[in-house]
Amino acid sequence: MSPQARRDDLIRAALDLFGSRAPELVTVDDIVGRAEVSRPLFYRYFSSLRELQVEALRTVTVGLIDGLAGLEEGPPEARLRAAVRGLIDVADHYRAGYIALLRSGSVIATSETDAAIDEVRNRAVALILDALAVEDPSPLLSLTLRCWTAVVEGALLSWLQERTVPREHLDTWLVDQLTAMLDATAAHEVAPKP
Repeated sequence: MSPQARRDDLIRAALDLFGSRAPELVTVDDIVGRAEVSRPLFYRYFSSLRELQVEALRTVTVGLIDGLAGLEEGPPEARLRAAVRGLIDVADHYRAGYIALLRSGSVIATSETDAAIDEVRNRAVALILDALAVEDPSPLLSLTLRCWTAVVEGALLSWLQERTVPREHLDTWLVDQLTAMLDATAAHEVAPKP
């Protein structure tokens, strides 16, 4: 196995474990057991457990960004619904990792993971602006889209922990939330001066 493939295999093992428990509860022994490698081999690729945790969480954010980037063409609402479904899928697949990534006060949160989260948020806003064919958003529209990304994150965190809303209704409800927020914003926008 090439060095990059081995490194990716260790990250995959960690992410598999994050699917069932919080990243801070996963040990080096858990990871090497899952990857079927030795501890010395683990430390050949990662200087510490912390380094692997950050790399694994970065993989989650890359998955979120890739999911947003690979959307098919179509009407804005269909593209947005597909984007939200993609976010739900990735968040659900990496449940514990996603929760740890966004949970305030996570012991593995770093400035690097915070920057990765901001990258996902920025991509989501850019996707919506592109779908709406808006190149120069007003300050109120920008604020609305940033607020909606916070709604999505909060809703996904709650849904992942409680599962009180059926999955098949979650994306529709979140898109409807954005539609309502955009309608409210449009009602408050000041008409440009001639």
